[in-house]
Amino acid sequence: MAMKHSVVLDSRRCRGCTSCIKGCPTEAIRVRGRKATILPDRCIDCGECIRICPHKAIKSVGDSLDVLSQYEYCVALPEPALYGQFHNLDNIDIVLNALLKIGFHKVYEVAKAAEMLSDFERQCICEGPASVTPLISSSCPTVLRLIRMRFPKLMGHVAGTILPMELAAILARREAAEETGLPPERIGVFAIVPCSSKVTAARESEGLSHPVLDGAFAIRDIYLRLLSPMKHLETVEPMTSAGIIGMGWASCGGESAARLRERCVAVDGINNVIRMLEEIEDGRLPEADFLELSACTQGCVGGCFTVENPYAAKMRLKSLMKGQPVSRNRFRFEGSERDIVRRDKELQYLPTFVLDQDLGAALNKQLRIQELESHLPGLHCGSCGAPSCHAFAEDVILGRATVEDCIFKVRERMRSMAGKDEADDYLPPPFRRCQPEPSNK
Repeated sequence: MAMKHSVVLDSRRCRGCTSCIKGCPTEAIRVRGRKATILPDRCIDCGECIRICPHKAIKSVGDSLDVLSQYEYCVALPEPALYGQFHNLDNIDIVLNALLKIGFHKVYEVAKAAEMLSDFERQCICEGPASVTPLISSSCPTVLRLIRMRFPKLMGHVAGTILPMELAAILARREAAEETGLPPERIGVFAIVPCSSKVTAARESEGLSHPVLDGAFAIRDIYLRLLSPMKHLETVEPMTSAGIIGMGWASCGGESAARLRERCVAVDGINNVIRMLEEIEDGRLPEADFLELSACTQGCVGGCFTVENPYAAKMRLKSLMKGQPVSRNRFRFEGSERDIVRRDKELQYLPTFVLDQDLGAALNKQLRIQELESHLPGLHCGSCGAPSCHAFAEDVILGRATVEDCIFKVRERMRSMAGKDEADDYLPPPFRRCQPEPSNK
């Protein structure tokens, strides 16, 4: 079954400028007929195309607040990145109280669940060393999909825990059912997320057989709704339930800091993450115990759904942490209840880059791709609508494009038909052949 991606393309805004095809880390975008298209099986919902597109033609679609009316009782799960979006905020309780004014009946902080996960991880460290090193964090859905797609050999290195927002959803629904007496299906649990990847994860979990969230709202949408009620709160009830460790998960390095004695490496930015995974796959990083990999710059505060500069948001979060306890939560589950934080399904390889299910046919296609690529200019200009000459050769062999889509192949054909060099005149100046310099004699 195809994944329900949150990243979508508005063809009415798209001008076919090819800016997006260069930025996609999995080469999931093509331009055909002056319109970009997304190859859904290659998309990892990283949001790079959303950031790059100058015409705002690519966007991620979260849920509308109208969905709250479908449930008798609604719980908000704010990610800690939300707190860093507000200027001059000195009390997180103001944000949490305001959430109750826009349609939610209860607030359960994702930072609280993050602290429980951190404590669980510390307990696992005390029980003995991990079976594989380095252990890779499972907290970024984009990284999980990237590993499943491009680095399947590293799936065994991924931590077996679920996302903090998923743990928060399980515990919040349980608490709400106990407090209200309502059946779980009449309780709506919604995450307030910083990126497109987590919207997709809310719909289709990487680690759970069945989604535990009823929807996800973009931080930028909730931010606008919160501004007015935050200014007009008559009383501010104490609601904060997390400390420094939980809030620290919002920025790169926060999860690593909670692991204390381990040797950790924190990497942010999708291209940096890819380079790190390549090094691990090549066995060039044996000394690290734990890798925290965040697809967004500076971690979740840099998600494509945020409204503030990630560096400024990180600074504000640090300011909000002052005076807070290190942690307010412990992982106190015992016996089989400890499995509440563990995945109930294994990561599965996504054969996105497999050319054919038949090994012989796949090898034949690979040889044809290499042969065609050897006759291409290797400039990766994007004029064909593919991000690179290799991607274009692959498209041709797989029937997604024709050789004539390459402007250089068109020139060769014109020269062959005309028998003269006038074909160069039909190329943009940077791609024309160099003219011999005039002699000084």
